[in-house]
Amino acid sequence: MTGPLDGAVALVTGAGGGIGSATVSALRDAGAEVIATDLTAPQGGTLNLAQDVTSERGWAELADEIGRRHGRLDCLVNNAGIALVSTIEENSLDDWRRVMAVNVESMLLSLRALLPLLRKSGESRPGGASVVNISSVGGIGGAPLMAAYCTSKGAVRLFSKSAACEFAALKYNIRVNSVHPGGIETGMMEEIIGRYVTLGVAPDEQTARAGVDAQHPLGRWGRPEEIAGGIVYLCSPAASFVTGSELVIDGGFTAH
Repeated sequence: MTGPLDGAVALVTGAGGGIGSATVSALRDAGAEVIATDLTAPQGGTLNLAQDVTSERGWAELADEIGRRHGRLDCLVNNAGIALVSTIEENSLDDWRRVMAVNVESMLLSLRALLPLLRKSGESRPGGASVVNISSVGGIGGAPLMAAYCTSKGAVRLFSKSAACEFAALKYNIRVNSVHPGGIETGMMEEIIGRYVTLGVAPDEQTARAGVDAQHPLGRWGRPEEIAGGIVYLCSPAASFVTGSELVIDGGFTAH
């Protein structure tokens, strides 16, 4: 039995977290060979490596490694990201810049380093090479205490659209799309809920969770594998006419 990504070479950053780990599993189940990276080498990939996505040298070394092993890269999933829950008045410039470095600058560094490998894939792969950048519903609308995070995810959204248009104009046959999850059952969301309580937005975690639930018409948080399924689609030849788009997977969060 074949999968939609049989023989594809995929890279997933931030692979140690909830969505990253689920994405690695889903891509492998679809037939891909997956290079999985995180600050500490994760598990589950065909190859698991430690990587700091803010390091330009690190990206160059990773590109060399993928080039030696495979000679091309079919799918890039830029999933690494961090959240900062803080009032604007207490948001230090150093913290702001750290969020931008991880969530936004890493996107530029990844494409600068990996573009030759992605272009090689685009020369022969049906549907072209695929870049999937993980944004958020926070990249579509704002949220209290999340100014840095929402700003960074909005930047990811427009960076993805710009890259998609540029690669199409240059005839690189590389598609670029962004994915926008709503509230997902991950460690990051649990940390955000905890900060809401600490900062007095909610009296306790149960109330904070109920508030987030209420923002989703489906009445619940999403599961990491529900995001991973959308990523697999965007990486597959079935999405060959999809570029510069936003795949919103949010239980209806942005519908009202």
